[in-house]
Amino acid sequence: MGLKYRAAVLRQSGTPLAIEQVFGGDPAPDDVVVKVRAAGLCHTDLEVIDGSLRYPLPMILGHEAAGIVEAIGSEVRDVRVGDHVILSWNPHCGHCFQCDRDQPILCDTYLGEGPKGLHFDGRSKAALADGGELKHLMFLGAFAEYCIVPAQQAIVVPKEIPFDRACLIGCGVMTGVGAALNIADIGYGDSVMVIGCGAVGLAALQGAVMAGAGSVIAVDLDDYKLALATKLGAMHAVNATRQDPVEFARSVTGGRGADVVLEAAGHPVAFRQTTEAVRVGGQVIWLGKIDVTKDVGFRWGSLMGEKRLRRSSYGGARPRRDFPMLARAYLDGRLKLDELITGRIKLDDINRGFEDLRAGRSIRTVIEF
Repeated sequence: MGLKYRAAVLRQSGTPLAIEQVFGGDPAPDDVVVKVRAAGLCHTDLEVIDGSLRYPLPMILGHEAAGIVEAIGSEVRDVRVGDHVILSWNPHCGHCFQCDRDQPILCDTYLGEGPKGLHFDGRSKAALADGGELKHLMFLGAFAEYCIVPAQQAIVVPKEIPFDRACLIGCGVMTGVGAALNIADIGYGDSVMVIGCGAVGLAALQGAVMAGAGSVIAVDLDDYKLALATKLGAMHAVNATRQDPVEFARSVTGGRGADVVLEAAGHPVAFRQTTEAVRVGGQVIWLGKIDVTKDVGFRWGSLMGEKRLRRSSYGGARPRRDFPMLARAYLDGRLKLDELITGRIKLDDINRGFEDLRAGRSIRTVIEF
């Protein structure tokens, strides 16, 4: 096939992405070639650009994408040419120690190959113009006109959902909604606090509503994001620069604290607040993250009282089950995605998009190809 296409390449952390012509080889028997139609700019990409998340370079970034299948390998059966797909960044073998224990996010091969910037089969599937090997972020490298991926990573969804909305499901929306539906045990009528109202937090908020939460408390530093959170289902909006989220959670729950706290801010203060704002016996789900070399401190007493603390990276995703379900929820009006998009850009404007994300001016900027 011999693909030649444009991609956003990071050659050195702390420098802008370069739009370069790259080359892709023929797909393996179990691969599909996806023409990328939309890709979201995520904080994880920004962490790689800024150097707080370290990967081998040069690399094609991007891991939140949707597109059309343009070619398939000889052994592919469940995906067809012309299918509309959302790409998943969590391929898994299905038979290792962790997969057998229903933890595909911890698959031995996934964890082993991911830090190398390779695909799931241990290969790179793109090269620079001079023939040098290119790495792929999170088994995708989706800031490109094409992706070559194993068929298990291309999840077929209804063609009615627009690509710019569909791509959000591949990371931020799956992580947030999935945390509420798959990870947290939210009971009907429970009080849920969501700290951080970016794309993941706003998705988690909607997931809490879908799970039957009686009240949702949204916490952020930005009044615009809090207003949007209210529009998406929050009953209370707390600007943490003016009001203590912990005291507010207690004031509206008879002094107990929230039944469930979902953290999506990725800040040491927010992590500490989760354990203070949750009631004894309640649940804390951490979705945000900071530099993996940094410490976070907690008051020991805030960890007591049979509280359950859990980190989740992908909302317990089962992509073949969850991506079509979330797409249908959008089409039915139960999941709001239009409101999460604060900008649409072309690939050439990607560095401006990341500047907006770094400055907190965007929730989700989407590249349209």
